[in-house]
Amino acid sequence: MILFLVLPFLGMVYVGWHLWLLLPLGGWWKAAIILLGVACCLSLFLDISGRLNAMPLSLAKVLYNIGTSSIIVLLYAVMLFLVVDVASLVRLVPREWVVNSLGGTLSCLGLLLAVFAYGFFNYKHKVRVPIDITTEKTLPRDYRIVMLTDLHLGYHNTRAELARWIDIVNDENPDVVLIAGDIIDISVRPLIEEGSAAEFHRLKAPVYACLGNHEYYSGTPEAQQFYKDARIHLLSDAATEIDNTITVIGRDDRTNRRRKSVEALMAAADKEKFSILLDHQPYDLERSEKAGIDFQLSGHTHRGQVWPISWVTDAMYECSWGEYFHGNTQYYVSSGIGIWGGRFRIGTQSEYVVATLRSRKKR
Repeated sequence: MILFLVLPFLGMVYVGWHLWLLLPLGGWWKAAIILLGVACCLSLFLDISGRLNAMPLSLAKVLYNIGTSSIIVLLYAVMLFLVVDVASLVRLVPREWVVNSLGGTLSCLGLLLAVFAYGFFNYKHKVRVPIDITTEKTLPRDYRIVMLTDLHLGYHNTRAELARWIDIVNDENPDVVLIAGDIIDISVRPLIEEGSAAEFHRLKAPVYACLGNHEYYSGTPEAQQFYKDARIHLLSDAATEIDNTITVIGRDDRTNRRRKSVEALMAAADKEKFSILLDHQPYDLERSEKAGIDFQLSGHTHRGQVWPISWVTDAMYECSWGEYFHGNTQYYVSSGIGIWGGRFRIGTQSEYVVATLRSRKKR
């Protein structure tokens, strides 16, 4: 939390100083532009403090998008000016280009606009990830499973966006839909006002989901009620069976320190049946293998959403994205179909997984 508070402040000072030098404007105009940028960044704390819920929905949406997007813009502005500083030191960039420079201003602005235009359209494009899951256990038939994580529905991912995702899922004609947490972003309020639960009613397959950390941020009772209204089968330290053949286990989120262990959840399951674990945060992956889980779906990491944060998540997690195998257990850690905050994907992708589950035994 200290880093989260201090680093943006230092970034604002650094970028503000560069803008003061760079902009070919009078002092009052420079000050106004810098203060506007600071205000945009600070509006992020309206989101964190929960004050958006007291505002009209249309205004809350605008402020949420400004605040969360500004932090990402700030990150890339810091990186840009760091490159400019290094280039200036080795005299690749003349001083006239970085002080009161219209050309320098337009070049920096154009570069940032190009990067974020790419990031926005890359986010809007949802990548279909096909995977095969095979097992020695007996299955009566092949199953098609659509797997989603991290929808983050709320002030930025609205009902209209959700409707598009529901159409994508239905087009796959799945037997079942699995969601590994963070369906809700930070508040249930925009979902209720937009009637987003009704969109889930259009799904043509049963939906099973576990909780994520953001369901705790939005309020667990409210989140559980939304799941119920959306006809999503919530598995919170609980299990269910599909066709008396597949066991789907939903683990409560790591936020709940009293949640059951994977071993305890699996102890109550029939080990002759194929087991799928929904566990939002991909920590301690080896425990699923030791407990005898056949497949685990996780999310949470977003793979950092934007580069170079993706390098941070790759370093933090044993697997921060993609397919992974540990012993006899297969894993998939999804970067998510949705996103937290600013709708940019730079060096990462928004995705949905289409899994084909089949038995290696001849039927």
